[in-house]
Amino acid sequence: MPKFIDHSPPGQCIFCRLAAGEIPSAKVHEDALTLAFMDIGQANPGHVLVATRRHATTLLDITAEEAGAVMQTARRVALAVRAAFDPPGLTLLQANGSAGDQTVFHFHLHVVPRHDGDGVALSWPRQEPPAALLQDYAARLRAAWPAEAP
Repeated sequence: MPKFIDHSPPGQCIFCRLAAGEIPSAKVHEDALTLAFMDIGQANPGHVLVATRRHATTLLDITAEEAGAVMQTARRVALAVRAAFDPPGLTLLQANGSAGDQTVFHFHLHVVPRHDGDGVALSWPRQEPPAALLQDYAARLRAAWPAEAP
């Protein structure tokens, strides 16, 4: 999985800036506790990141309410990805900071469609996909968004 590189000025978390609306993004969903969006560095058209709106560095830093909200949002993302892209499987990953080979220190989950049962299909070269394509994919996921996760 490509790493998400945080180009924010020192001391300013890029995910917090995304949640605040300071940086445009292909948002799939947002509510009081979570934000789900398409990653510009993604290698898969159904790859969505789910983050807490409040800055928290690790799983140990989020509240039980935030943990439940993140998992509920991740599940609804998975249902939307299944409806919009019909992958044969999905993987849920938690990768944060240097331990996850990333420079973002804000708790988040990756919802990644799997192909061929065990790998991630790279649908485009490891470079930034066109912003319009991400907006199109995010719109497809919003259209497939379940009213409630069963």
